[in-house]
Amino acid sequence: MKGILLAGGAGTRLYPLTLVTSKQLLPVYNKPMIYYPLSTLMLARIRDVLIISTPADTPRIRELFGDGAALGMHISYAVQEKPEGLAQAFTIGRDFIGDDSCAMILGDNIFYGNGLYHKLERAAENAGKGSATIFGYYVEDPQRFGVMELEKGIGGDEKNIRVLSVEEKPKNPKSNYAVVGLYFYPPGVSDMADAVQPSARGELEITTLNDMYLHEGRLQAELLGRGFTWIDAGTFDSLRRATDFVYMIEQNQGMAISAPEEIAYRFGWISGEQLAESAERYGKSPYGEHLRAVLEDRIVL
Repeated sequence: MKGILLAGGAGTRLYPLTLVTSKQLLPVYNKPMIYYPLSTLMLARIRDVLIISTPADTPRIRELFGDGAALGMHISYAVQEKPEGLAQAFTIGRDFIGDDSCAMILGDNIFYGNGLYHKLERAAENAGKGSATIFGYYVEDPQRFGVMELEKGIGGDEKNIRVLSVEEKPKNPKSNYAVVGLYFYPPGVSDMADAVQPSARGELEITTLNDMYLHEGRLQAELLGRGFTWIDAGTFDSLRRATDFVYMIEQNQGMAISAPEEIAYRFGWISGEQLAESAERYGKSPYGEHLRAVLEDRIVL
């Protein structure tokens, strides 16, 4: 399975912070924002990732990750000249995706929760069997998001959920479940994205792509319920909330959230020597000290 991390856009909601830097490079407590979505793809066991960003920001992100070798990954880059909708990522990434299934995550989305790995694993399995998977999170203001209408299985079984409809920023939402910025698709998604027509606002909407899978009977949902946190860190308030959340978890539990080098090491993608080199790169910072603690087995999961 391939992975796309969409880190484009001008970040205008965060001006003046993003006048001279990418939104995805802003700090969320002690790490650049982009570490969090990349870690989510890694938890899905995805090692081949395409990062799509703007002409100005792509070189900066490339400087951060290089070719991904330090993480035991292969990271490549593509430029989105103009932000013309999320579904455009699959046409930009056509050659990268090839005949594989593909997950896509938005560069400002942060996910956390016990059991997230199992939901990612299930979504990857679904993609291999020909179905797309979208993730839902209960919100109080669903009219601001893409919304999924659901029919739960017998006894409210959340492992057997039927998606009835998907709608982009509806005036009268049919549920409170927002479609969050994490999507898994089967092989052929680039061809499906080719058929997406621009919406009234001139964008290739991801909701349109999801609706196409729905009408083919190939759309499933995973709900992020109690115990899960999802933050779209694209505004000042949500960026602060994300920072506060990561600080609270890391201070209270004494472990890092979304440390790509740690994930790579625990999955066996990199050696102890490579982890030590990464720790040295971060110097005496708390993040560097955390990686040293992982290497010395001073952190128990």
